[in-house]
Amino acid sequence: MKKVAESADAAVADIPDGATIMIGGFGLCGIPENLIQALVRRGPKNLRTISNNMGIDGFGMGRMLEAGMIAGHTGSYVGENKLLEKLVLEGKLDLTLVPQGTLAERIRAGGAGIPAFFTPAGAGTLVAEGKETRDFDGKPYLLESWLRADYALIRAWKGDTQGNLVYRKTARNFNPMMATAAKITIAEVEELVAPGELNPDHIVTPGVYVKRILQGKHYERRIERRTVRVTATAVA
Repeated sequence: MKKVAESADAAVADIPDGATIMIGGFGLCGIPENLIQALVRRGPKNLRTISNNMGIDGFGMGRMLEAGMIAGHTGSYVGENKLLEKLVLEGKLDLTLVPQGTLAERIRAGGAGIPAFFTPAGAGTLVAEGKETRDFDGKPYLLESWLRADYALIRAWKGDTQGNLVYRKTARNFNPMMATAAKITIAEVEELVAPGELNPDHIVTPGVYVKRILQGKHYERRIERRTVRVTATAVA
């Protein structure tokens, strides 16, 4: 089975309007930059996205938001995107906020075939509204359901043509679990190699989960928020 896509545009060519899409990354680290840009060029509408955050204005998923592609979003953090805040306050976008650990576990559960689980996160808060609560060892726990998607767009450091993936440092965030929780997982990698060139002990995502793979052509690697420490010399 040939998994290598000719381009990022070819890899996302069949994503339709209304699809549910998981997009890997944490902040701007480990996001599938090339696949996101290709999806913006294609322009499907009424998408429901699942990701830790929505990127920033003008970059990453922020470009999808500016293109009017997203109807609903499930994530845990939205603080860096002013357009997202504006659309939510105006009632133009359906936003579901989930505690970060719960979001990760709901995605992992989706990949593992576990339809629901109990967690203490959010018990006694607004997060608990409308959810089943049960006590275990004297503590309240909420029943949370799995998250699954039609597509997952993820990024890894290295991959081979069979779809086996190796991640590097912080980029090993939501990408591995999302790879298991979608019907079609599309991976972009910084380096694409032949089968047998990856150390088997370093492979995190087996190729059985990946339907399409490509080598990204360009990465901006932006920093979400740059902070510079004030040195003693600068103060003086």
